[in-house]
Amino acid sequence: MLDTYGRKHVQPVVDKTADFLLKRGFTANGVTKIAFVIGLSSGIFVYFDQPFWAVVVLWLSGYLDVVDGTMARKTKPSPWGTLLDISFDRMVEISVILGLAFRFPDAMWALLLLSTSIIIGMTVFLTVGALSDKKGVKSFYYQAGLAERTEGFILFTLMIVFSTYLTVITLIFIAIQLFTIYQRMAEAKRILN
Repeated sequence: MLDTYGRKHVQPVVDKTADFLLKRGFTANGVTKIAFVIGLSSGIFVYFDQPFWAVVVLWLSGYLDVVDGTMARKTKPSPWGTLLDISFDRMVEISVILGLAFRFPDAMWALLLLSTSIIIGMTVFLTVGALSDKKGVKSFYYQAGLAERTEGFILFTLMIVFSTYLTVITLIFIAIQLFTIYQRMAEAKRILN
C-alpha cells in the first residue's frame, strides 16, 4: 500500500540518487547486487544481537532496491535484472526471518508460518503479473495490496526492535499477509476471467 501510494513523494530523492550512481558508472544490476549483500547482513546482525545495525542495513538495502529499479527504467530494463531483483528481495527477507528464528527459537513456529504466507503471497503476485496483459511502470503487472515491501520492512523492523513481542508481531504480519493474499486473489479473479 505504501509503495503504491507513497512512491510519488520519495521518487524525487530516488531519481537524484539513481542519476548520481549512473553518472559514476554504476549499473542497475550492480546496485541490485550491492543491495542484496547489504540486505543479507541484516539477518546476521539480528542473530548476533545487533538490532540497530540490522535495521540500518535492512532499510539501506530497501532504499537501494528502489533506486536500482529507477536506474533500470532510466537506462534499459532487462528481464534478467527483474529476476535478480525479485529473487534477491526474497532472500533478504529470508535472511531476516532466519536470523530471528535462530536468535529466538521459541518464535520459530510463527516465523515458519510467516515464511509460508510470504511464499503463497509471492506466488499469487508473480503468477498474476505473468498472466496479466496489463503493464505498469515496472516490467510486469504490479498488484497493489495492504502488505507491500515497505509494510514488510516496517513489520520486520518492529520484530527486530521489539523482539520481546516477536511472536505477536509475527502473527500480526501473517494476518496482514493473508488479507493481502485475499485482496490479490479477488483482483486476479476480475483480471483473469
